Amino acid sequence: MRLSARNQLAGTVVSINKGAAIANVELDVAGQRLVSSITVEAAEELGLEPGSAIVAVIKASDVLIATP
Repeated sequence: MRLSARNQLAGTVVSINKGAAIANVELDVAGQRLVSSITVEAAEELGLEPGSAIVAVIKASDVLIATP
């Protein structure tokens, strides 16, 4: 699949915490923790489980940075 999004990070699923509608998918991307919130339906359709190889595609119009 070809995408216009340039921020594509290969990684592995570490864990999946499913709620009623949303699944928080914890990823390991080159040793960094990344969490994606997707629908439970999408997680099931993708067949995600711990150890699954994934590509996180990040498309955002804003990235906010704050200082303490």
